[in-house]
Amino acid sequence: MDRNVVFASLKDIDDITIMALQLWPNNTYEGLKEELTEILNNEKERILLYKLEDEFIGFNHVAIRHDYVEGSNSSPVGFIEGIFVKENHRGKDIAKILVRSGEEWAKSRGCTQMGSDVEFHNVESYNFHKKIGYTEVNRIICFLKNIG
Repeated sequence: MDRNVVFASLKDIDDITIMALQLWPNNTYEGLKEELTEILNNEKERILLYKLEDEFIGFNHVAIRHDYVEGSNSSPVGFIEGIFVKENHRGKDIAKILVRSGEEWAKSRGCTQMGSDVEFHNVESYNFHKKIGYTEVNRIICFLKNIG
């Protein structure tokens, strides 16, 4: 693992939550903090942090999935649940380093494949995934209807 990448712990929860709010702005601080605390206490998930000097500037939330991962032919599969780098540090391969570190962790847990997904409108994330060697395996459109 890169020397700037560390596994997050509960003491880092506020820093992670602040960054996560930038990635998922439709959430509340309290809600994300609660969810991230659960993640940090789950053996099948890790949050990797990129530390530059005394500041965390990015994270990669990775998980081990035993359910079907779109396009995969193995189980378990490592999965990038969310990746974020502060805007003023983008374009410096930090996200790539975080992804590689997550892949190493997943491989050490018996995974031979790594999955991820992006929202349809997120062209920047789509291009990033393609650039670092991920292959598009499917596109889906999800529907929902209220029935009650």
